[in-house]
Amino acid sequence: MFRKFLKYIFQSISGMIGVSVYILADTFFVAAKCGANGLAVLNLILPVYGLIFAIGSMIGIGSATRYSISTAKGTPSDYYFTQSVFWCALLSIPFVLTGIFIPKQLLAFLGADAGLVKLGYNYMRVILLFSPFFMANYTFTAFARNDHATSIAMIGSISGSFFNTLFDYIFMYPLHLGFTGAGLATGLSPVATMLVCSTHFLGKNNHLPFRWRKPSLKRIIRCCQLGVSSFFSEISSAVITIIFNFLILNIAGNIGLAAYGIVANISLVAMAMLNGLAQGIQPLISQSYGIGDCILVRRLRNWSISASLVIEFLIISVIYGMTDTLICIFNSEGNTELLKYAHTGLRLYFLAFLVAGINIVLVAYFSAIGRARPAFFGSLMRGIVAIGLCALLFAKFWGLNGVWLSFFGSEIITLIVLFLFRKS
Repeated sequence: MFRKFLKYIFQSISGMIGVSVYILADTFFVAAKCGANGLAVLNLILPVYGLIFAIGSMIGIGSATRYSISTAKGTPSDYYFTQSVFWCALLSIPFVLTGIFIPKQLLAFLGADAGLVKLGYNYMRVILLFSPFFMANYTFTAFARNDHATSIAMIGSISGSFFNTLFDYIFMYPLHLGFTGAGLATGLSPVATMLVCSTHFLGKNNHLPFRWRKPSLKRIIRCCQLGVSSFFSEISSAVITIIFNFLILNIAGNIGLAAYGIVANISLVAMAMLNGLAQGIQPLISQSYGIGDCILVRRLRNWSISASLVIEFLIISVIYGMTDTLICIFNSEGNTELLKYAHTGLRLYFLAFLVAGINIVLVAYFSAIGRARPAFFGSLMRGIVAIGLCALLFAKFWGLNGVWLSFFGSEIITLIVLFLFRKS
């Protein structure tokens, strides 16, 4: 079982890193093409990604978890996939309409001045128009993992990332589509991932039944209860980014915002590793729980916590050992003020990864065994409540350094909350 555990988490982490590269590739090419203003625009748009990913992950991963538990218990589970795709399509409609009619207004609402709106509104429009694919992507990869096709899910995610990186270059340089081309490459990337996953669903190794039932709000809510940890794992990035954007704009202006763009994008990769660990253990824990093997469930939980500690150590080592090297990748203009802000920001912000992995694993564990209450409160604290309060309070006392440290403070509070809920 330990070898299977390692296989699942390796493939899931690889896949999630692949997903994070969607945005990271944009950041690299946009920084090279548009400089600090391009980084600032991308950082203002990050919360939109976060919200889209959060809804998609809640529906897709929650439905896949419910499917896995139901299958293990021998109860009907033949409609979860189709229901998940339906609700992703339905809930993406407001995003699509926003992209068609008011992308400029949304970008301005997020804090962009007239120059940044002019630079980035077409990118915003493209991302919103492709929101159904971003959302449904989670359904395809989560159900592939829960149908023992972890390799296909990993290949699909990596293929999407490769597509995005390649076509970022093609659209932005040979075709001269600029910022809009970066958005188009990113929007098409989940389509590539879903096509790869479909090779499993249409193949002979597929065990997933596809049957249509009348959509049920009650059923999707039951699924989303088990996907709430994934929702808050994703939405936390959006909430953190929105709060940080406004605080940093007031303290350090557009250069400070560009520095946070570097910090946030590197953080996406680190967080993807920990979220990948959480998603990788979910099928194993849910299946073990479904058949009543409590000893194996506890063993998987302990292995997962140990794995999170190893990943956290690697993340911190890379950040502190290569701080300026990482910043220079995105600082194409050699801006010394940007380097100064980002250097301090990376080192203070990433202190949170000393405990973030443990929190993510514990929340995923509670969700995988159907304990929605501690999963919900743990996710709510780290995703919205604690981070919001810490950011506002720390910024008041310690300025920009307080903003960077607020992520660490929120993770400590979350760990305490999860400890209190451990026997609830």
